[in-house]
Parts: sequence; structure tokens; C-alpha cells
Amino acid sequence: MRIFAGLLAGLLFGVGLVVSGMSDPAKVLNFLDVAGSWDPSLAFVMGGASVTTFIGYRLVLRQPAPKLEKVFQLPAATQIDARLLGGAALFGLGWGIGGFCPGPAWTALTLLAPGTLVFLPMMLLGLWIGNRMSQR
Repeated sequence: MRIFAGLLAGLLFGVGLVVSGMSDPAKVLNFLDVAGSWDPSLAFVMGGASVTTFIGYRLVLRQPAPKLEKVFQLPAATQIDARLLGGAALFGLGWGIGGFCPGPAWTALTLLAPGTLVFLPMMLLGLWIGNRMSQR
């Protein structure tokens, strides 16, 4: 049942990314281009996601445990440190340069979006390098 629920959630997430335009790097780059051909529509996507997450967390965390797990697995770290800020900056730079973040990059792969075949291997390489560096 867990695998089916994960598959269904991933499918819903992927469809949402495609419908919202997040899998189109040109749309994302136009959103980031505030001095040029700015497209504010993704702000509504992010706002809708933020509101949904805010309400969802408040409803779900009232439960004693998730439906398909024994306990909630929430992040334990609460400190903002150089590692967090550096990772966020690198993520933002990659998003701004490539027009993809990880989820939309995978959905764009199925749409054969230009640049995806370069972005995804480089993203995976970056994840591997970051993991190796954090183990040191």
C-alpha cells in the first residue's frame, strides 16, 4: 500500500508540475527575469503551494501518526548555518542558470525538454559530489 500511495503522490506532483508550467525552463527563466520579459504566473503557483502546505501541515500534524507509517519523520535541524545558506545559494544559482529544479527536471525529461539531458546528469553529479563532501 505504501508503494501505491507513493506512486500516486508522485504522479499527482508530476502532473501538477506540468500543468503549472514548472517543467518548462523558459517559463521559469522568464519568472526570474524581472528586468526583462518577466512572467509573474509562477508566483501564483508558489503562493498556492505555500498556502496548501501551511494548511496541510496544520491538519496532518494533529494526527498521532501518519496513515502508512508509525511516526512522522520531520527535520530535526533548526539552526541556520553556513552549510544551509551555501546549499540554498547553490540550488538557487543552478535553478537560475538552468531553469530547472529537481522535480520539474524529471518531469521535463518525459517531455523531452531541451537541456534536460544535460541538466539531469549534472544535477546527479552535483548531488554525488555534495554527498561525498559532506561525508568528510
